[in-house]
Amino acid sequence: MHILVLNRCYPPEVGATGRVLRDLARVWVQRHRVTVLTGRPSDGPERYPYYWVCRSEDEGVVVERVGSTAFSRRRMFGRLADYLSYMVLAFLRTLTIRPRPDVLMAMTDPPLTSLIGAIVAKLRGIPWIYNIQDLHPDMAVAAGIVKPGTFVSLWERLHRWSLRQARRVVVLGEDMRDRVVAKGVDPDRVIVIRGGTARINPPADSDHPVIREIRGDFSFVLVHAGNIGFAGAWETLLEAFRQVTEREIGLVFVGDGSRRAWVEKQADGLPNVRFRPYYPETLLPYVLISADLHVVTLRRGLEGLVVPSKVYSVLMVGRPVLAIVPPESDVARIVQAYGCGLVTDPDDPGTIAQAIRWVRAHPAALAEMGLRARTAGQFFDRQRLAEEFMRAVETL
Repeated sequence: MHILVLNRCYPPEVGATGRVLRDLARVWVQRHRVTVLTGRPSDGPERYPYYWVCRSEDEGVVVERVGSTAFSRRRMFGRLADYLSYMVLAFLRTLTIRPRPDVLMAMTDPPLTSLIGAIVAKLRGIPWIYNIQDLHPDMAVAAGIVKPGTFVSLWERLHRWSLRQARRVVVLGEDMRDRVVAKGVDPDRVIVIRGGTARINPPADSDHPVIREIRGDFSFVLVHAGNIGFAGAWETLLEAFRQVTEREIGLVFVGDGSRRAWVEKQADGLPNVRFRPYYPETLLPYVLISADLHVVTLRRGLEGLVVPSKVYSVLMVGRPVLAIVPPESDVARIVQAYGCGLVTDPDDPGTIAQAIRWVRAHPAALAEMGLRARTAGQFFDRQRLAEEFMRAVETL
């Protein structure tokens, strides 16, 4: 088959959906032709000049980049410009791309890429698969990015129409599946295939410069590695660290995102909270093993709308998780099912501070959680999940 995939983000851009797509495509291309139609990177170490279409190859995957804008994602205007320019150019390109695709898959960057998928599938007479990473417009409303009104109502109607056109709707967790089925989608067409992570072998060098940079002078370190966006319970997390006054316990944010500047401002004056930029992907294993405990956070009300993918790479390297998430979320279910961390209330900083002090005082329990995390991580190997996804595609 020739599989065409639409998603604005693809490496070297640092967004999580791009890395997920790259790992899926590299597995699929072993059996089929795969073309990824993406945009110009707006985040990450590399910048591309303007062009109409730029074509390259990534381990057999054909990568076509349309010349969308590449503004900083910290500003809403720039983000909207990137989204709209990508959608227009990607739509035009899908109508002429050769050879003709046998299957089209659309992801959720930008949020209305599903509309392109549904329309192009009808025009070209091919089935399409909707792979939901974030459930919009629900997520945008719940995170406070947009307010309910006429625009959101229209957005929701268009989204529900595109959902009904998809032959398969692939979601990241059971909580997200419940949300999609509640919109009237046939449950038989909605399947759960988690994002997972590429296999990561924990490095043996525990004195690597990256580890020293992140840990600094802290003897016990919590790390939040990844996007600092709208979905995190940042106020609660920082308030918990106002209560954790032990100077040897530190919280280190590694990454960037639309809310980083705000989080940095709120953390001003907290001596045990620090910030580091993204490291190159080759250094990710060192970032992951630098933590004694990894923070995964999700605001209440966003369960089923967003599934934090960072949890899988944390488990893969055998690090325990402090899940500051609603108990109904998929992350909470995973952590509790495998006993690989603690689940705390995203609205209660006191319980978070108490949990941090408890794990600090019980190193044997923390080590046991790490062993269980390593075992759990093997179930979320992206190679295996990509093959499962491939079988779902082939049934079309």
